[in-house]
Amino acid sequence: MSGLAVLCLLLLQTGAHGFGILRNGESLTHEAITERAVLNVTVQVCRSLAQSEGRDFTFPRQPFTASSVAAACGASKSLKSFIETIQRIQRKNIQTDIIYGLSARRHCDNEELDEGKKIVTDGLSVIKASNKQQNFVSAVENLGRILHTLQDFYSHSNWMEIGHRSPNSNLIKANVRVGNVAAKTRATCQSCNGDDCRNNIRSDILRNNILTSGYFSLVNPFSKPSGKCSHGGGLDSTSLMEPKGGISKDTLDSSHGHLHSQAANMAIAATSELLEDVRSAAGDNAFLEMMGLFKGKPLCFVVDTTGSMGDDIAAVKEVTASIIDSKLGTPDEPSIYVLVPFSDPEFGPLIRTTDPEIFKGYINSLKAAGGGDTPELSLSGLQLALTGAPPNSEIFVFTDAPAKDKHLRNPVIALIEQTKSVVNFMITNVLGIRQQTPGEGNQQQSYRMARADGQLYKDLAQTSGGQAVKVSKSNLLEAIDILTESTSSSLVTLLQASRNPGKTENFTFSVDESVRNLTIYVTGSNVEFTLIDPSGVVQNNVATSGSSVISSQTVGNLHTVKLLTLAGVWEIGIVSKNSYSLKVVGESSIDFLFDFIVESDGPFGGFDVIDNRPTAGGNASLLVTLFGSDSAPVTEVTLVESSGSGQVNGTVEAQGGGQYIVRFDRIPSVEFVVLVKGQNNNGVSRASSGIFQRQSTTSLRASGLTVAVDEYDIVLEPGTLKSVLFSVMTTGEGGRFLIQATNDQNLPLFYPTNLVLSAGGSANGTVNVTAPADTPSGTVITLTVEAVAPGGTDTNYVVLHLTVLPKVTDFTPPVCKQFSPQKRCSKHCDQFMWEVSVQVSDGVNGTGVDSVSLREGSGTMNITTAADNSTLVTYAASCCSSKMQLVAVDQVGNVEICSFSAACWSSRVDYSVLLSFVFTFLKVSL
Repeated sequence: MSGLAVLCLLLLQTGAHGFGILRNGESLTHEAITERAVLNVTVQVCRSLAQSEGRDFTFPRQPFTASSVAAACGASKSLKSFIETIQRIQRKNIQTDIIYGLSARRHCDNEELDEGKKIVTDGLSVIKASNKQQNFVSAVENLGRILHTLQDFYSHSNWMEIGHRSPNSNLIKANVRVGNVAAKTRATCQSCNGDDCRNNIRSDILRNNILTSGYFSLVNPFSKPSGKCSHGGGLDSTSLMEPKGGISKDTLDSSHGHLHSQAANMAIAATSELLEDVRSAAGDNAFLEMMGLFKGKPLCFVVDTTGSMGDDIAAVKEVTASIIDSKLGTPDEPSIYVLVPFSDPEFGPLIRTTDPEIFKGYINSLKAAGGGDTPELSLSGLQLALTGAPPNSEIFVFTDAPAKDKHLRNPVIALIEQTKSVVNFMITNVLGIRQQTPGEGNQQQSYRMARADGQLYKDLAQTSGGQAVKVSKSNLLEAIDILTESTSSSLVTLLQASRNPGKTENFTFSVDESVRNLTIYVTGSNVEFTLIDPSGVVQNNVATSGSSVISSQTVGNLHTVKLLTLAGVWEIGIVSKNSYSLKVVGESSIDFLFDFIVESDGPFGGFDVIDNRPTAGGNASLLVTLFGSDSAPVTEVTLVESSGSGQVNGTVEAQGGGQYIVRFDRIPSVEFVVLVKGQNNNGVSRASSGIFQRQSTTSLRASGLTVAVDEYDIVLEPGTLKSVLFSVMTTGEGGRFLIQATNDQNLPLFYPTNLVLSAGGSANGTVNVTAPADTPSGTVITLTVEAVAPGGTDTNYVVLHLTVLPKVTDFTPPVCKQFSPQKRCSKHCDQFMWEVSVQVSDGVNGTGVDSVSLREGSGTMNITTAADNSTLVTYAASCCSSKMQLVAVDQVGNVEICSFSAACWSSRVDYSVLLSFVFTFLKVSL
């Protein structure tokens, strides 16, 4: 059983209303079904890309794991983001049970099969539109939400009992019915024979291929119409009414548990079919990017473009060219390039590309101009970058001015906590004074303002685990070179701390055998430090006999020390009265993910992941996933104060497969990080203890407030008012709570600026927003709603991704029309070529062909546009490669897969090859 599959044990303990928990390793859950399908399809995508690029591809051994698939795809360094993406899909999947456990249509119950299908197809439209705009986080979250409904169809309906051996493709096709659903007045079941429910579906229903599903109610047994089937199980009150029993296949011991394995396998195949449709609409490279699989770390710059930034922009241009040229073709080549310019009153647009030359062009087009007053919209630019860059990105902000938009401080912190991205500030004007201000009083006032703004940047950097580097403009390039030198996706944090005000303190950190490229960063003015290696030798000199220091460098307030990687416990002593930050990083395959979880108060129990801040004032539970080693158990998890020495130790409970639940009797009252320690038994030398430690970069804090929204109501029609209902609840004293709503697209918002709550009470509010009528489909508006307690001592937030989507009226895929191929093939294939010409069109009422790509085939394809706006494709290949496959996609994501060969051709959406592959490996997996 894989580590990700174990998540079901933690997050959904009853399984009463969906594929259930793993029982003796036999029953399959939504989590396991989702993981298997994701891994199966991802392998096929990587194989197809390898073939198109002329590379060899080796299938990983069965059963597939996230680690083996990432390795097969040549993207082992992005294993963390791949696992995190799979977990995000699984999390949104199981939240359907926790949040909407009694919604019949979301579970295909009560014969609401067409209503369930609409949830799937509407969600598919959102996913495809989001992917088209490269808004992959929104796409992934919506993918998880609709997969639960899709999978429940096979567990809750009689599709399996009818005898079907392939998925119901109508579930992912808009504008068609799911099938022949039984009329409300038609009897579908008879009572079970005691505990034997194998034959309780009426024979006429099965014989006539009529679809039905079980009725479910916790408390109202009379909600089931006469003669209808029940879901079944101990929580279903309708199963006690005639006809008694049920037809659920959620687990092996469900009413129809004898069909559980077949239903689970069908759900895997159906999930694979849906993922194939998403893949075809997005393209192979975009699909892998959506799944978090890429070779190198994203490169994200947020750049002040006002008049005084000429030298800074020149340095950004130079370092960009250096990074791209030095990393091109290596495993650390940046996978995604993101640029956000800002000034005042403008910021953006966000530019995101995978093409390094295009990014160079964008960077080289930046010009320093204007400026006016000193403060600029630095936080607006950063907010846009945090929503547009992938999670866990490292973002560099370049400015020489204070922030004009300080009101965005808390929303930016919320996004940092949500994305776990690292933000580094490169500040090139220490006083923040661009022009000489007459008068000593003005100078002093400007100095005080500059110090306050410098502290704002420091606070944001500290929360994210980044650096606030102050350098002269002449030394900026050198400082950027230091911080961007390591762009590896496998970078891990061993230790991070900050002190304000400064104090004398000793810090220790354990280095295990897996760590490479060990580096220490100390940021601060007039900071002295002493380093002691694991053997007890003081290491402050470079290139001396026995020295572990490879290099030491100081630029501005940034001090960097590169070390030989010696396994064991290191110590660094820091002496300074000024504020400082300390960060120790290295490269390693061993890392961890974590989420705070809370026991659900819904009807089906289980655990839910906390998407914002954990609740203060009580105990807490943490879900930790360790990856990168099969023999490195976690032995200790601690919540460590970010700016102090206080810590809270947790009780670690191993769940198997790299999963751990950690329980704490309290949470620190100030900002904290998560520190994980364990024993790395791989390649441990006798001189090494084998102890490893890893630390989260992002600082978190607990809150006595809860802010929530409906995460499923996320579609925003352009030009139409959208009302988002939110709620605020407090566990503490009542009073007037301040409300602030912001968004990354700078759209006007209308909402109550405060809510009055009683002690331990709650209140509701509404945020109204309208996207302009010309907003491109798939644009994601990231809405942050923040509540602040009286006195400003406590705050919490909720982040909602709204997807702009016009009403879809085109449900017909493109059409491929073949012209006669030239058939000149013989048994001597290497001596002959074959050709085919194809016209691709989208019909009179279609939205138009958006893209045509080659899925299979090693020939040459040329694409032109005809006078009638149809797409003309010509393809030529050696007769040794006698088959090819086109993927045609229209503007709204309808897909047609067209297959051709030297001998014959066909045009259809054909998943038979994929499904055959899936079923073959399902037998092996089970």
